[in-house]
Amino acid sequence: MIRDHRNDALVLAGHGSTLNADSSLPTYRHGDAIRDRGIFAEVHEAFWKEEPHFRDVLRQVESERIYVVPNFISEGYFTEQVIPRELGLTGKVSRLDGREVIYCDPVGIHPSMTGVLLERAASVTGEAAPDPAATALFIVGHGTSLNQNSVKIIYEQVELIGQTGRYAECQAAFMEQEPLVSKWAELTKQPNVIVVPFFIADGLHSYEDIPVLLGITENVREHGFRNPTERGGRKLWYATAIGTEPMIADVILALVDRADENQRTVSSMAA
Repeated sequence: MIRDHRNDALVLAGHGSTLNADSSLPTYRHGDAIRDRGIFAEVHEAFWKEEPHFRDVLRQVESERIYVVPNFISEGYFTEQVIPRELGLTGKVSRLDGREVIYCDPVGIHPSMTGVLLERAASVTGEAAPDPAATALFIVGHGTSLNQNSVKIIYEQVELIGQTGRYAECQAAFMEQEPLVSKWAELTKQPNVIVVPFFIADGLHSYEDIPVLLGITENVREHGFRNPTERGGRKLWYATAIGTEPMIADVILALVDRADENQRTVSSMAA
């Protein structure tokens, strides 16, 4: 049974950026999409690097039950330490000033992200879709030794997509660790390659850096790039960040439902 949220509030927690205004754009767009559906009494956006900030947002909320969904790709430093600390959370369910705050999982780890990735891969090729049996799909992340969860989630998605048999190959690649996205031509022999960045927003890395690493442009802002780009006799498509996919709004709502289900499970076990 899905809980009625017409008296509840939803807070979308994003990273934001002082350098790139596009960083917060997906969070606002998903907030608008959910707000237009009239599911919640209130929908708010909050950020680490922009206003409104995490530590201020709860003061703007009037509802007595608040759901907080991190618009982040993976579990890690921000979702496990920064957001709970800044909001004053004590666990998955917190009592703050007489209100109930329910902390949901980050967007990127929900199982439906597999479908979102496949949808983004299909949409970037459009009517010119190549033969799937002669196509490699790359899911690209940043890669870092500081947060292995961001790497783990990409490998998990690659395995799930590989099991669908949708493409001849599905591989992980990264900006700063092996296998490097800059070596895509060595990593596959397929004549068609689709690259989907597993990032929340079209920021510095996904919008500017990765296209250069792929060799499809020297400077995105000055020269842009085209889909597909022919490189070495092969066709290469590059998608926008996965977090800009409109289906993410449904993922956010699914995370709210999951949090409710987890609460019911805990309550039944305690009874």
